[in-house]
Amino acid sequence: MDYARPTELEEALGLLCTKRWTILAGGTDFYPALGAGPLKSDVLDINGLSALSGIEETETHFVIGARTSWSAVIAAELPPAFDMLKQAAREVGSVQIQNTGTVAGNLCNASPAADGVPPLRALDAEVELRSVRGVRYLPLANFILGNRKTARADDELLTAIRVPKRASQGASSFVKLGARRYLVISIAMAAARVVPDGAKVVETAISVGSCSAVAQRLSGLESRLEGAERFEMRQIVMDYAFPELSPIDDVRGTAAYRREAAREIVIRALEQAWQDAGHSEVAA
Repeated sequence: MDYARPTELEEALGLLCTKRWTILAGGTDFYPALGAGPLKSDVLDINGLSALSGIEETETHFVIGARTSWSAVIAAELPPAFDMLKQAAREVGSVQIQNTGTVAGNLCNASPAADGVPPLRALDAEVELRSVRGVRYLPLANFILGNRKTARADDELLTAIRVPKRASQGASSFVKLGARRYLVISIAMAAARVVPDGAKVVETAISVGSCSAVAQRLSGLESRLEGAERFEMRQIVMDYAFPELSPIDDVRGTAAYRREAAREIVIRALEQAWQDAGHSEVAA
């Protein structure tokens, strides 16, 4: 077993060309998965890559470095559209986990119950993948392929998550349903972003997690809500069949329960986002 801890990005990318590595960042999933057994894979520890930490704003994007912790996301000054991401960050385990766990690690782990994925999908996020061959950008929807499956090649490193500024309008909210209030894997979760104009809905972005192998955008529901009046939102959601979702039965809940739970928490997320958007307008 080999262990490497590069301090420069170019060094890390060079190492990724030599063999198949397990990439270690926060380690909040890596170490529990080991259990009491020995380490059997070669480890590339990216905690020496300081350039991959922090959140920056460019002319077109908000860029979240791959090693940025959830605590850093919570503390960052970001538009209200990112409130759902901050709320999800507070649900990622304990404070200790939030201090060490990284945004990129949450995506690369590709769990159907990953708290960070629904809000990032509702923000139209894309991932930045680098290798010695160059850089490519993938929409998050094309990066997470299934349960524990991503589109990252063995020689690539996820270096950043990029949110386009056009998707950072309005206000947002995140609602998670679990068997208890804290430190729990979700039964269902929803992230919603709302852009209002007076009493009408101009735009929504809605994503649901833990109800499919990958968190899904509810594009059909978003289309139905566009141009609707505020008082119509609840009924539109109630009448929607949620065809994008494919929930399963497991120890946390049945597929039927998950589907109905998703309906209710989408309503709650939309209503909270609308309320917060109104508060933002008053404050402005």
